[in-house]
Amino acid sequence: MPSDPPDDDKLHEECAVFGLWDSADAAALTALGLHALQHRGQEATGIVSCDDAHFHSHRGLGLVGDNFSDARVIATLPGSRAVGHNRYATTGDTVLRNVQPLYADFEFGGLAVAHNGNLTNATSLRRALVRRGCLFQSTTDSEVFIHLIAISLYSTVVDRLIDALKQVTGAYSLIALTNEALIGARDPLGVRPLILGRLEAGGWVLASETCALEIVGAEFVRDVEPGEIVVIDDAGVRSIRPFERQRPRFCVFEYIYFARPDSIVEGTPVYAARKRIGAELARESHVPADVIVPVPDSGVPAAMGYAAESNVPFELGIIRNHYIGRTFIEPTDNIRHLGVKLKHSANRTVLEGRRVVLVDDSIVRGTTSRKIVEMVRAAGAAEVHMRISSPPTTHSCFYGIDTPERSKLLAARYSVEEMAALIGADSLAFVSIDGLYRALDQGARNAAAPQFCDACFTGDYPIPLMDAAESDTRQLSLLTELR
Repeated sequence: MPSDPPDDDKLHEECAVFGLWDSADAAALTALGLHALQHRGQEATGIVSCDDAHFHSHRGLGLVGDNFSDARVIATLPGSRAVGHNRYATTGDTVLRNVQPLYADFEFGGLAVAHNGNLTNATSLRRALVRRGCLFQSTTDSEVFIHLIAISLYSTVVDRLIDALKQVTGAYSLIALTNEALIGARDPLGVRPLILGRLEAGGWVLASETCALEIVGAEFVRDVEPGEIVVIDDAGVRSIRPFERQRPRFCVFEYIYFARPDSIVEGTPVYAARKRIGAELARESHVPADVIVPVPDSGVPAAMGYAAESNVPFELGIIRNHYIGRTFIEPTDNIRHLGVKLKHSANRTVLEGRRVVLVDDSIVRGTTSRKIVEMVRAAGAAEVHMRISSPPTTHSCFYGIDTPERSKLLAARYSVEEMAALIGADSLAFVSIDGLYRALDQGARNAAAPQFCDACFTGDYPIPLMDAAESDTRQLSLLTELR
């Protein structure tokens, strides 16, 4: 198995969006909100603010603290309304021109857009827009919204946005800021999250997660519903529902890994959900053991639930180094294969001579799992059993989660027994798809009407993969011509 950097063996975060209306400290509060949402994207960040006459922006590569900790930067973003974005690149390169919020001047005034998700027809839309003469300034699919709004024949900004949304397919939570309103929109299936909050001083907040509210002094009001557009202006909040209601398919991986543990997602506290998943995992696949050890940090709540259900002690047998940067230089193969030890180290006093159950949230390529198992064995563990609080990841995500192509997913190529051998574990088990649904209080999965988007586990894609289908058709046509 190749030696990949540790960060290459996770399903990476999507993106974070945050919008604020009616606060004298709009930019500063937006920076705080983005800081709380940093876990959703660490490659780039940006804020666009608006005063009564002008828009102002600052965008940069790196973390929120790298870009907005200087009061002089915040001072360049005046105004009582703002929109912000944290980026993890799922489409387009990580370069400054792809950093959001994207901004454009229109005949009706300025418009800034921050988008979380992926459009599954972005390539075909982009090609059609270029043929019409649209000039793209970035390679991100989010810019499609800008051009669809620009060419729309409707008069109002909201109607133009609705026109644009009706032409796209895919998953999105979107926040747009105009001179006159802050607008939030969610895709018709509600795959990506978006919530509405109220500032103590009376303003309004739109954000990806509830964890961004407390830091800015806001209270949770409600989730923006699937297919809903929320318009916030000086008159208050109004709701528009331009789409026919459909059965929601919220991303189940938010509960497993993406959302911060202290967030409440679709009415469910994430921390409690992860503990229940761990308990279900123990009921399904426990083996005799002396200690339950989480792979930090994402495996901690599930391991706590597993330990409580199995009545086996929970211990921190692996210690995470929180101060390792994402850009640490690994100059040689001899050093690179030790990369996992930059982030994790074994707690020998907990592991030595013990039968260990390791609990983690997922296995993607398997490279980090193999190194973790090796490290625990080297610390003297008598047995090492790996338990995963998600079903096997067998399919790629096309809705805003950065996953490898399917051929690089370990579970797409090997059986569970083969995977156990490849990572060096004495045994390996995943929570079942029905067990996952039961842990989320849904009962067993209804194959005819699933309650969540679980395509990465089942291959059941609820939104048409337009660009992928077009690519497959082109490849088939090319093969036919070659024959």
